[in-house]
Amino acid sequence: MGRKTILLLITGVLGAYFLYTPLPDNIEQPWKVMWITTQMEIATYLGLFTEFLGISHLMDTIMFFMGFQEVPPTSDEKVTVMETTFNNVPVRVYVPRRTSETLRRGLFYVHGGGWCLGDAAFSNYDTVSRRTADRLDAVVVSTNYRLAPKYHFPNQFEDVYNALKWFLRQDVLDKYGIDAKRTGISGDSAGGNLAAAVAQQLLEDPDVKNKLKIQSLIYPALQPLDLDLPSYRENMYAPVLSKSLMVRFWSEYFTTDRSLEKAMLSNQHVPVESSHLFKFVNWSSLLPERFKKGHVYSSPRQGSSELAKKYPGFLDVRAAPLLADDSKLRSLPQTYVITCQYDVLRDDGLMYVTRLRNAGVKVTLNHVEDGFHGAVFFDGIYIGYRLENQYISWLSENL
Repeated sequence: MGRKTILLLITGVLGAYFLYTPLPDNIEQPWKVMWITTQMEIATYLGLFTEFLGISHLMDTIMFFMGFQEVPPTSDEKVTVMETTFNNVPVRVYVPRRTSETLRRGLFYVHGGGWCLGDAAFSNYDTVSRRTADRLDAVVVSTNYRLAPKYHFPNQFEDVYNALKWFLRQDVLDKYGIDAKRTGISGDSAGGNLAAAVAQQLLEDPDVKNKLKIQSLIYPALQPLDLDLPSYRENMYAPVLSKSLMVRFWSEYFTTDRSLEKAMLSNQHVPVESSHLFKFVNWSSLLPERFKKGHVYSSPRQGSSELAKKYPGFLDVRAAPLLADDSKLRSLPQTYVITCQYDVLRDDGLMYVTRLRNAGVKVTLNHVEDGFHGAVFFDGIYIGYRLENQYISWLSENL
């Protein structure tokens, strides 16, 4: 067998390995989903390779490739787009061009990316922000925040919270013609985590007079204490976001020390003195029955106290909104949650819905049986358009 034949064979095997991703039968447009997953996998494997060689951190490499998605703040015939800062935090503001006889709604948006990736300037976020502003006749503020691995918790939380407080100042709302009684916050994935966390923090801040009317959380990450939920077990190798990548995101949020990631992968990172917190994330009592079938609950093994002392952030309610007690939850605004069946974060969202409802909060759950992580923001796929329409329709009715 000649060298060219061997090379072609190796190339074919590697191509098949990257391109073919087993998908559930009910996933629409499987080849498009495979192509999206392939791009993510190639960037991730290149990142792991450069990290192994000591050239670049994994997240920096992925962010380099994702940076090609950035688009300038270009206004169009429907929406004026501008970049500014809210309390020194960079934001992109979308204002409808058409004349409004009344004050507009205001939506504060937080992008996802595992606290390590993403930008309000990425084309997918820019496109959805434009359409949201136009269809709702609302001012949309899409915020950035400092990213890991250069910055760790609580920097991301603090940036988003400081920008949100600025947004809710009466003089800022007046400047953009926003009705103070019709403001909301939204975010996806890690952005959903930050949106939920700052919405909780806002309740305790006496300096903020204008409160949020709604919160909208799109497949949010809400707790890193138990990473052996049914959704993690079932979707370990799911499209776009595998368990190993999600655990890496969680650990990078707090530290570049890989020992935390290792402990999280084995689900033994919470020390015995913090075991009382498991009641807030106990899926055996918080998940609807159909999501528990075929799974047996086992309490996570106790981890080293040293990790918790070094990196206490993973036990902090500002990083894990599911750890909030009921007295705080019951004061939260009306909530919309999107969860996807084929997503490791599915059960985080479902448990939060249960806890919010138990606390008396009005919650709308949109569980997507054929959904996967990131579906709302991928261009050219039917499920993305469908979920975007449902999301904007809910905002139209409730914000």
